[in-house]
Amino acid sequence: MTTAIKGILCQFDNFEFTFFMMKVLILRFSSIGDIVLTSPVVRNLKTQLDEAQIHYATKHEYRELFSANPYIDKMHYLGENLGVLIRELRQEKFDCVIDLHHNFRTWRIKNALAVKSYSFNKLNIEKWLIVNLKINHLPPLHIVDRYMETVRPLGVKMDALGLDYFIPEADEVPLDWLPENFRSGYVVYALGAQHATKKLPVNRIIELCDKINKPVLLLGGKEDIAVGEAVANFFSRIGEDPATRGVLAELSKHTIVYNGCGKFSINQSASLVKKSWYVFAHDTGLMHIAAAFKKEVFSLWGNTIPAFGMYPFRTKFTVLENNRLGCRPCSKIGFEKCPKGHFRCMNELTFDFYLP
Repeated sequence: MTTAIKGILCQFDNFEFTFFMMKVLILRFSSIGDIVLTSPVVRNLKTQLDEAQIHYATKHEYRELFSANPYIDKMHYLGENLGVLIRELRQEKFDCVIDLHHNFRTWRIKNALAVKSYSFNKLNIEKWLIVNLKINHLPPLHIVDRYMETVRPLGVKMDALGLDYFIPEADEVPLDWLPENFRSGYVVYALGAQHATKKLPVNRIIELCDKINKPVLLLGGKEDIAVGEAVANFFSRIGEDPATRGVLAELSKHTIVYNGCGKFSINQSASLVKKSWYVFAHDTGLMHIAAAFKKEVFSLWGNTIPAFGMYPFRTKFTVLENNRLGCRPCSKIGFEKCPKGHFRCMNELTFDFYLP
């Protein structure tokens, strides 16, 4: 037995067979999109390392994301106390750690486990340069390919597949849960995002939905309910006004909006994304879930940029961004409000797309 790989020697008649098992721990604590983007690492480790046991550690709030993933043998969850998780992980006696988060908490875990580890390069210097000096030394690689570079020393390579997302059967949403005029088809607009400067203002969301000109299902968390209601109510009032009904028909206006924000779990939202015609999304987790289902994605970018490597992976997509500004990107993550006060990246974004 070596420190890297455990071998089991078996005898059968006069033949000897040696089976090698590697027990691997993957670390990624947040957030939804980043965790989904690690799914190719999970799959390729499991399928390319003989007899590998794949364990994954993340925050308890993200337990749904891998609840049905067949490539993971065991999940571990971070709660309030990192020490509790470290004690749990020590008992597993891992052979190596794949650190796809690379922060102080994961450093503590790697230090405590004291086994071989491979850490993701977060490109913090390159990101600082483009945010603060607008000097672009970012590699022209998707973050999935950069995640895969972390496991290259193990002989694991990227396959021809894309992202994975597996939905438990109990979380599949039947279409009769939606209003009747959505059951023959709809477009998803994932209007949430972790930071305000990644999201369109309400008036621009209304403008976008009007241009989509099809049934639009709004998806997001509980924090997005109020915005979703404002958008849905706008189109509801217009549709109910007899004075405008004839004008809308004459202009071939077909936008109707259902606010699903806060009504569905992440797996249920994924189920609705899977059943949709197209997906519009800010730089957020549902955009990457849509890519996992090979949906055509229209991605809307505010203060962040696709060059960070987080654009939709291996699916047809259109990037909608304002490239006429010298202040983008103003952050590698986002802010609660525009640092310049004008928010031109979203207020002056051109909705240049066509849906048949």
